[in-house]
Formats: sequence, C-alpha cells, structure tokens
Amino acid sequence: MTTPPTVLTGHALERHRLTEEVLGYIAAGVDAEVPDFNGSCLRMFALHYEVNAIFREFCDVKKVRPGDVSRWQDIPLVYNDMFKTHLVASFPLEKAVMGCLTGGTTSLTQRGRIFRDEDGKKLVFGANKRMTGAYLFPDFEEGRRCRILILAPSPEMAPSMGMAIGMEQTRTHFGTPDSQFLLKRTGIDITGLLKALREAEASGVPVAIIGATSAYVYFFQACKRKKWTFKLPPGSRICDGGGYRGRFGTVTRDDYYGMVEEVLGVPSSHCVNVLGEAETATNLFDDPLRRVVKGLPPRDRIRPVPPWSRVLAMDIDTLEPLPDGKVGLMAHWDLANVPTVLAVITDNLGYTADGGRGCEIVGRAKLEGGKVSPLPDERPVGGMGDSAIFRMLETYVNFSIDLKMLTAKAPPAEPSTREEIEARPGSVASCPQVVDEILVSQGSEDAARQRDASLNTFKDQTERPLEWFVEQARKQKLEDHPDGLLSETPGPNKL
Repeated sequence: MTTPPTVLTGHALERHRLTEEVLGYIAAGVDAEVPDFNGSCLRMFALHYEVNAIFREFCDVKKVRPGDVSRWQDIPLVYNDMFKTHLVASFPLEKAVMGCLTGGTTSLTQRGRIFRDEDGKKLVFGANKRMTGAYLFPDFEEGRRCRILILAPSPEMAPSMGMAIGMEQTRTHFGTPDSQFLLKRTGIDITGLLKALREAEASGVPVAIIGATSAYVYFFQACKRKKWTFKLPPGSRICDGGGYRGRFGTVTRDDYYGMVEEVLGVPSSHCVNVLGEAETATNLFDDPLRRVVKGLPPRDRIRPVPPWSRVLAMDIDTLEPLPDGKVGLMAHWDLANVPTVLAVITDNLGYTADGGRGCEIVGRAKLEGGKVSPLPDERPVGGMGDSAIFRMLETYVNFSIDLKMLTAKAPPAEPSTREEIEARPGSVASCPQVVDEILVSQGSEDAARQRDASLNTFKDQTERPLEWFVEQARKQKLEDHPDGLLSETPGPNKL
C-alpha cells in the first residue's frame, strides 16, 4: 500500500512555493534575470516574520514589519553573530536534515549552528553547484569532469564543517573517480599530492586543485625550500578559500598568485578565490577564469553577484548603502536563504563594483583587547584609504554592541559577542584555523590538542541526535517565545 503524498498548507506551502521559484532562478543561470526579485524578497520577509520567533522579535524591536516596507533594501538585516547566540530557523527544526557549525562559537548546544530542511539543502547545494560551474568550471559542458585534488578536511574528518560539505559536493558533481581529499588528520598527504601532480604532468590532462588558502601556502613554501616545481597542463585551475591567516607569515594575494605560477605553472587567470559565509547560502567566486573563457578583457578581480542575490557595502555609522568603491560592512540578501533569514550583515569589510553587480572583500572587522582591527593578514586597502578605514573600524564596537542589544533581556554590560568568542577557551575554530592546526600539529603539541578538539567538536555536534538540539532549543527559548521557533502556528498577521 503506497503512502499518500503529504499535502502542504499555510506556511509550509508558501515556503515550498518560494523554494521552487528560487530553484528555478538558480537553474536559469548566473546571466539570467529574476523577474521580480523585489516581490520575492517581500514574500520571504512576510513568511520569515510569521514563522521565525527570533526574527519577529528582532523586527518588532526595530519597528519594521511586513507591510511597512516596499523595497528589498529595507528588510531588516540580521547580524551574523546572531547565529552564534540564537537558533535562527524559519522551519520546524524537527524537519532539519543538515546542520553546519560556524566558527567561533563557544556553545556545544545549538549555538553557532545553521540548520536546513530538505528544501534548504536543495537550495544551498543547487546555488553552489551553479556558482562553481559558472566560475571555476566555465569551460565545462554539462557532464564534463576532471580530476580534483582537495586540500581541505573531508566530511569524514569534519562532518558539520561547511567547507568540507561543499568540497564533497564539488567532487561529486565535477570530479572524476580518482578525485581525492589530500588533507589528513596529520597534515597534507604529500606523497599522494606529488604523485597526482606528476601524473598530471605526464598525461597532459588538466587537474583542478581546491582547498584552504593556508594549505596552499604551507605546500608552496615547502616546495620552494626544496626547489620543487611542476608544470601542470594548460587548463588546470586552482581554487582557494579562507584567507591567509595562520602561522605561515605574511602573504599578500599577489605573493600567493606568484607562488602558484612559480610552483605549479598555473597563471593567475586560472586562480579563483571563493568566499563562503555559513549564514548565507550562496558562495561568491571571483571571475578571472570565466572572463578568459568568455573572451572578455581582463580587469581587477571582483565577485559577480548572482541574480538571486544582492550585496551592498553598508556605512557603519548609518547602515546606509555606500556607492561603488567605498568600503563598508558587507550585507547579503540571498533568496536561497529560505530556511533561515533573507538578509544578513557580516563582519567582512568590502566594497561593491560594476554598479552593484559585483563586490570584493578587503578584510574583516575584529575586536582585540577592546579595540577594533582587521585581521593581521588581511589589512584592508581600498578607495577610502587606510586612515578612513580605521576611523570607520573604531565605530564597529558600538555598532556590534547596539545590534546585539536589540534582542537582549538585560542592560548592556558586556563586550560584543565577537570579543567574548575570541577571548574564551574552547571556541570552535573556523575551517582555516583547523587547517592551520592540522598543518603544524606534528611539530606542536599545542596545535595537536587544538586540532583534536576542533575536529572532535565538528563530529560531536553532527553525531548528536537532532532531537537533542530541538530539546535544547525548547528549554532555552520557549520561556521567552511561547509560540517557539518550531511552531507552524500563524502569528497575528496571517499570510
């Protein structure tokens, strides 16, 4: 006897309709147009306001509700640190099929965890398959594959790490059967990597190498010390993500491209950088390889924004959009965020370009000892100049505290969430930090302990039963939100 199909009604039906529409936008490709981006955003805002209690409280405090706004730019932006202190989910959590940890969280319960349901999983995988194909494999017709060598943790090592999950999806969709993860618990599998590189040289068949930036830096520096070089076949490409932080000295982006060409024989035109934020579904790639394939003239690198998303740089003082070339905090409106919230403002510093159709990241805001500074390996530069950027950064403390306090229950008497997270022991490392720890763990007992703690946390979080997270959410939140994050009960304004 067959099971009758589930009949969706109310919020569940609207959520599914939005998902199907966004999947259609994604399938149309990165050069298409979304017929009514603004209308889709307003519908998603209305849905999220009704079903996501945390987001509804946030909007009520800001006095911005569905019906009060008519433009996507005016939909409230949720700061990415909120994902580290609240469960930001716009679907019943018992329907979650996927969870990723964000770096920096100190809690081993639900904090810093991004949940997605089956529709959300389709969206994040679909969006990033489309973006990877468009910018890393723009010369591949449908179904073409190549050998992919991955210098990042595998899903077996870190099951709830977003980068590991994304790399596995890329391997599955674009890789040949001999594609492999080459970052093991004790470091890079140098023997396997050297063998694969020499095989590519001998066969003349291009390869793709994808991984955390710090793993490349570690490998390139080791090759230079040993005077090892390779000549990978034309058409080979390198994709990095995660930045140049870590224990490997100061490396600029130009230094990195120089090492790629010197060690691997791959030109900078075939070096692609990817930016992934766990709090927003769609990864952004820079476009030099796509421009070469399309026969377009070279230009300064930017990250084209796909038609189902928008990105703006926001002035820290006013949170107003900035013109192209002016540096601010990067904000994302992503229609693939159906299971969470549409609009997220991050601690990335960057600017828009090409009339807002592209963007670039120049650094990250960070608190150190009560003072704001960029990460030491990503010193911002841009149209505003260093002094203006640092004056802007000084106001970031007040911005982050004020935003956090919008949903706080007590008077503000604590530092910002980011400073707490950076200062406390036991925080969950981001993927680049985990890679750093893996690479130096053989020569450092401290790094080995940090490596094991980080990898074990990613596994512990994944292996806990989903019901455990749901129960933790109920215990922590239901006293403040009687309808709960998990409720499908319509609020006062029905859809």
